[in-house]
Amino acid sequence: MAFIQIPKGWHLPDHAVTPEHMYMNRRRFMQAMGIAGASTILGAGCAIAEDEFVVEVPPSLPGLYPAARNEKYTVTRELTREKVAARYNNFYEFTTNKGKVHELTDKFEVHPWQIEISGFVEKSGTYDLDDLLKRFPLEERVYRFRCVEAWAMTVPWTGFPMKALIDYVQPTSAAKYVRMVTFHRPEQAPGIKAQSWYPWPYFEGLTMAEATNELTLLATGIYGHAMPKQHGAPIRLVAPWKYGFKSIKSIVKIEFTKQQPPTFWNELAPAEYDFWANVNPDVPHPRWSQATERLIGTMARVPTQRYNGYGEYVAHLYG
Repeated sequence: MAFIQIPKGWHLPDHAVTPEHMYMNRRRFMQAMGIAGASTILGAGCAIAEDEFVVEVPPSLPGLYPAARNEKYTVTRELTREKVAARYNNFYEFTTNKGKVHELTDKFEVHPWQIEISGFVEKSGTYDLDDLLKRFPLEERVYRFRCVEAWAMTVPWTGFPMKALIDYVQPTSAAKYVRMVTFHRPEQAPGIKAQSWYPWPYFEGLTMAEATNELTLLATGIYGHAMPKQHGAPIRLVAPWKYGFKSIKSIVKIEFTKQQPPTFWNELAPAEYDFWANVNPDVPHPRWSQATERLIGTMARVPTQRYNGYGEYVAHLYG
């Protein structure tokens, strides 16, 4: 009897997955063509001169940016150039092509923006982001950023600790996890329709201990100004010791739960993406090694650090 597989609605077809050998071949081709030079930008198979590209910044409340840098969080790597970072983005709601995300965000409306707070929390309700930005002082932090695809950047984020928001809304003792959800606007984000098999909207989660860790940032800006849309405007999570897919973009809902919430990529491919997603060079992805990472902008390959180099802040969370 023939075996017939009936795919689920969110199933990712095999033809949509980039084989590892193609990914690596593209990297070698770009190196051979000299695309990694200082005058160019790396994208998904494309490159343009930096001085031809303008980073579009949404309007923001006056006086927010630039914020003072918190020098406690320093790194030894050079900052990734802004125009490089703005042209290399994973944001499937718009496209799976990293170099094209910034071209497809023009219809995405990021102001006004509201966040729904719900679950086991005293101050549930819907909060206007502008009001939150008036309440919580912003600061700039330079963090290493590591993608599960084995590439990395160094980025100056502006935002406020997630703990500040959590303390303000007062979760109850029953809250053990934080579930976060992003927007769902197919009319504004073409990737939602183009990748209709995904279980939109995107959803992620942290433990309460992770969410209240001093490193965990709710970022609203980058490079000294408001967050451009391709980076996850107007507010996104940054948890620098985890792979980038945990740092959910464009948050519209935060829910405090008793049970560990499902997460987007863990639901789709549990053998490849676990709930924790802590950076670990000793645990390879099923399709590639995590022992090294490629620095976007220079193409240099460097060793991966456990917890992305933030073990002193977070190792105690995991026993």
